Amino acid sequence: MAADPREKAATLALRRRLLSNSCKLFFPEDPIKIVRGQGQYMYDEEGAEYIDCINNVAHVGHCHPLVVQAAHEQNQVLNTNSRYLHDNIVDYAQRLSETLPEKLCVFYFLNSGSEANDLALRLARQYTGHWDVVVLDHAYHGHLSSLIDISPYKFRDLDGQKEWVHVAPLPDTYRGLYREDHPNPAVAYASEVKRVVSSAQEKGRKIAAFFAESLPSVGGQIVPPAGFFPEVAEHIHKAGGVFVADEIQVGFGRVGKHFWAFQLQGEDFVPDIVTMGKSIGNGHPVACVATTQAVARAFEATGVEYFNTFGGSPVSCAVGLAVLDVLEKEQLQAHAACVGSFLMELLRQQKAKHPILGDIRGVGLFIGVDLIKDEATRMPATEEADYVVSRLKENYILLSTDGPGRNVLKFKPPMCFSLDNARHVVAKLDTILTDMEEKVRSCKTLRRVL
Repeated sequence: MAADPREKAATLALRRRLLSNSCKLFFPEDPIKIVRGQGQYMYDEEGAEYIDCINNVAHVGHCHPLVVQAAHEQNQVLNTNSRYLHDNIVDYAQRLSETLPEKLCVFYFLNSGSEANDLALRLARQYTGHWDVVVLDHAYHGHLSSLIDISPYKFRDLDGQKEWVHVAPLPDTYRGLYREDHPNPAVAYASEVKRVVSSAQEKGRKIAAFFAESLPSVGGQIVPPAGFFPEVAEHIHKAGGVFVADEIQVGFGRVGKHFWAFQLQGEDFVPDIVTMGKSIGNGHPVACVATTQAVARAFEATGVEYFNTFGGSPVSCAVGLAVLDVLEKEQLQAHAACVGSFLMELLRQQKAKHPILGDIRGVGLFIGVDLIKDEATRMPATEEADYVVSRLKENYILLSTDGPGRNVLKFKPPMCFSLDNARHVVAKLDTILTDMEEKVRSCKTLRRVL
């Protein structure tokens, strides 16, 4: 029998006593106690309903009944490791293969995106015989030690940059080296990667891999210019390395136009390794690495078995299959394209009205709203963004910030986020920004002539 619900204050006190302060809460000054989720909504202990604009893990919606049912039914029959022959793991690999370019035909199953990226690093090093990694500035690829080392977002606050890690500029056409007025930003940013590779080689270093999120999220909801990845892949391959596309935040139809975000870079572009996590299991711990026969064979040549106790279990694969079924049956990829375009247009209308909205960027249901203090300098409006998020929470809308300046409002809601949700959220944002222009006026962009 379930225990009576604990008071919010008591839960918070227990958390503070038992959990590390490193484990942060959203809205730490006034955290929300969430007790239930359904679709694109979350509910607190008093029954208040919040629109969830940020939970890309609950990809097809919180507690989707078909996903819950698949897990429950398989749990009642068998859940064991992948050393036993079972239909679910091969059925799931087959279904995933149908979404990917033919070349990406070997699959490894794991429990988290961090595990997937760690394995991708091992695969790259074994295949190439090289050690070094090129990453984009402000990148984050996971919490394991190997991945903290290739995540500038983290290592700059810890032990610093290792000699085998090489950082290229983020391909940000709003506030980066090459901006929206550049004639060919894709080639220009790719040339920066080539320069970083050449500099490493001059020091005797050998490149194993280039890692990039297909759409950098922690970097500020960045959409790399089309053609950037193919150009980079050419430079990396010439250096003897492989291209790893991290789809953990943005895969499985989120971008609308395509099933995978790397496909935005052109029909002919195929990474050597693709990593998946978060949305793949709709909240269940599932992850995957897809790669080529050549990379997999090199890994097998070591004679060392790859075994993951829970990765690829019958329950995990049943959940993964159910997520794919829901995406298909509910046409959520097309829905993301439709609702995302509508939301982008509403936000652009607000940009024309509110100077603090410096840039609206994104694709599908992956959107960033870049808040600025000054239109000329594009200085990040960090405090103002934090204030907006707090005010939205008061209006029962859950949003958060990202980017180096923590000034980019990030939209990556469950894929069932609706047109009505978009209208409601943008109307509340308009009200809040109007109020800030009248009362807060903390920066140039809020002190417009009324």
